[in-house]
Amino acid sequence: MEFLCKAILFDLDGVLVDSTQAVERVWRKWAIEKGLDPSYVVDQAHGRRSIETVRAVAPDLDADQENLTIEALEIDDREGVTSIPGAAALLAQIPPEHIAIVTSATRALAVARLQYAALPIPKHLISSDDVVEGKPSPEPYLKGAALLHFAAKDCLVFEDTPAGIQAGKGAGAKAIALTTTYARKELQMADEILPSLSAVRLSFLGGELLIQTG
Repeated sequence: MEFLCKAILFDLDGVLVDSTQAVERVWRKWAIEKGLDPSYVVDQAHGRRSIETVRAVAPDLDADQENLTIEALEIDDREGVTSIPGAAALLAQIPPEHIAIVTSATRALAVARLQYAALPIPKHLISSDDVVEGKPSPEPYLKGAALLHFAAKDCLVFEDTPAGIQAGKGAGAKAIALTTTYARKELQMADEILPSLSAVRLSFLGGELLIQTG
């Protein structure tokens, strides 16, 4: 498939950075300490802001305090945090004013994981600190597009979770999903589904970005 766009909005975990093992370790540890079902908690955590996951799985706890605890644990856990195949090469081709990261992580955690994966920290980044409502709300991607001074409909989103795809599509963007976290059958809302960024080719056409897959 081919996609013509003015800018690209990348999710972070599962799209640019493989942090699945670290995410699951932290949330399993936290869930066990709180007497919760670890598998259920981990499933809820992917693609959402930590504070919203805490509110969903443990409404009786102080979400703000638990969020700080979880963030510290995630920043400290760097084992196995690597770049997704094709991420470094693709990022190197995109002009800085045409790219933003839109993540459910905090800014501190996002920067830490980019550094652990030896990936550049982009000029433009929307984190959980910058939004009132996280994914699946379209707010993060609307803000990511606005940060670049483009309409969301002129942007292409790369995501790995159903919540993220819903957020991107809800903002009006086209979305490519990666099967790094969820199976294809759970990502059918996306416009294209790929195994990694290695399948993506980028070129320039009339001042716009041409993305080809396959």
